[in-house]
This record gives sequence, structure tokens and C-alpha cells, in this order.
Amino acid sequence: MAQRNFRASAGEDENVLNFPPASAPDKGATALDMVYQAAAVFRSMEEHARETEAHAQSLCSSALERLQLAEMRAEAAERAQRELIITAEHKLQYACKALEQARSCIEAQKDKLTAVQLRAEVAEAEARQAKEALALVEEAIRKRLLCANPDVDSRLTAVA
Repeated sequence: MAQRNFRASAGEDENVLNFPPASAPDKGATALDMVYQAAAVFRSMEEHARETEAHAQSLCSSALERLQLAEMRAEAAERAQRELIITAEHKLQYACKALEQARSCIEAQKDKLTAVQLRAEVAEAEARQAKEALALVEEAIRKRLLCANPDVDSRLTAVA
């Protein structure tokens, strides 16, 4: 069948085609040309739709890949954050235990120091009492035993 090259002109509305008026004897050929033109338009529309769909699928695939990568990075960051928190909690617990042990040790050392100070004070008091008792004994010895012999008293005083 013969195909004629009648061009359809687009009007103001892009979706409406205006065809030139056909002469009476060529109505069959004109109709056939219109069918061919319509088929070409449909093929063009289908090709454009396929290209658009392929582009949309490509964009969706790319977006999905980026989303999956972002989710994986977010999950990795969350895991790292949880690990850091756990590590920090363990370190904090260790530091708290060490601090408590240090406080306990300091308290024990304070108690020991207080006990040593009390023992030192008691020992000093006992030493004073012993010194006083010794002085009393020496005095008693001088007065009672050595009063009978004045020469011995002067020698003991010189020795002391």
C-alpha cells in the first residue's frame, strides 16, 4: 500500500493534530496515511514511555542502593556508638570501684593513724608517770638510805 507523506500540523494544543483536508478520490489513501501516522505517533509514545520507565527504574535502583548503603552506615555507626557506651560504662565502673577502694583504704589509714596517735599519747603519759615514779624512788633512796652517810649523797648527786 502506498504511504503518502502528509504532515500533520500541530495546533495550539499539542495533543490535537490538524490534518489538511483531503480531496474526494484520495480519501482511502488519506485514511491509510493517517493510520500510519497514528501508528508512528503511538510507537514514538511507547518508546518514550519505555525510556522514561527505564530511566525511572534506574533512578529507583540507584536510590535504593544509596539508601541501603546509608542504612548500613547508620547501623555501623549505631554499633560503634553502643560499643563506645559499653566501654565507657565499664571504665566508669572500674573507676568507681577504684575510687571506693581508695576511700576505704584512706579511712583504714586514718583509723590506724588515730590508733597510733592514741598509743603514742598513752606511751608518753606512761613515760611521764614512769619518770615521775623514778624521780620519787631516787628521792626516797637519797633521803632514806643515804642520809646516814652524807659523803655518798654528794657522790650520787655528782653522778646523776
